[in-house]
Amino acid sequence: MDVVMGYLDTYVFDGVYNQAAALTSTTPLPRDSLLRQSLSLFVFIYAYIVAFYFGTAGLSYRFIYDKKQESHPKFLPRQKLLEMACASRALPTITLMTVPWIMGQLHGYSMVYKEWSKFGYVYLGVSAVMFILFTDFCIYWVHRLEHHPLVYANCHKLHHKWIVCTPYASHAFHPVDGYLQSLPYHMAVFIFPMHEYVYLALFAFVNVWSVMIHDGEYMASNAL
Repeated sequence: MDVVMGYLDTYVFDGVYNQAAALTSTTPLPRDSLLRQSLSLFVFIYAYIVAFYFGTAGLSYRFIYDKKQESHPKFLPRQKLLEMACASRALPTITLMTVPWIMGQLHGYSMVYKEWSKFGYVYLGVSAVMFILFTDFCIYWVHRLEHHPLVYANCHKLHHKWIVCTPYASHAFHPVDGYLQSLPYHMAVFIFPMHEYVYLALFAFVNVWSVMIHDGEYMASNAL
């Protein structure tokens, strides 16, 4: 993430903060300012997840999703727009709660590393498998917890509103629900080492996967 933020500081944020300082007759926030880093991370993460969500879900809806499902009696009126609106309300809060984890990575508290050969090249693949197993295990139990009667109604029930869902349902949930289900992806690199590019690639993959499991293409109806 520090590589990404380095490019953004150079080509975007330096100019933004300098202009803001000029307009307010103040000193520009330096790159090592925690306030600046937090603000920059929020803007970047929010812009990324919004673009990724609408882009990936949009492509899935256009080319994969079976539109015949929209004639199902449990498909809600204007459901696609409702899913988009629900996700749009949730994403700012989820982003805000995510920033401290990324700040921890930027300040060296995680086990993300840069040298490809630091733990050997075989470990790159091993760490990817560990990431998938760890996050899938954790999310299973988070999901189980969210179905507890004391939690379900106030947190997870909203996501099950979309009984016959479209790809846009992938991020259409209560902000706390979305944050809790994303936690394992952030926790992983604080528990075992991962190369920064392997981690970024897997993080992008799980976002695509989240859309895929809501695209209505179920192998249960496949002859195989």
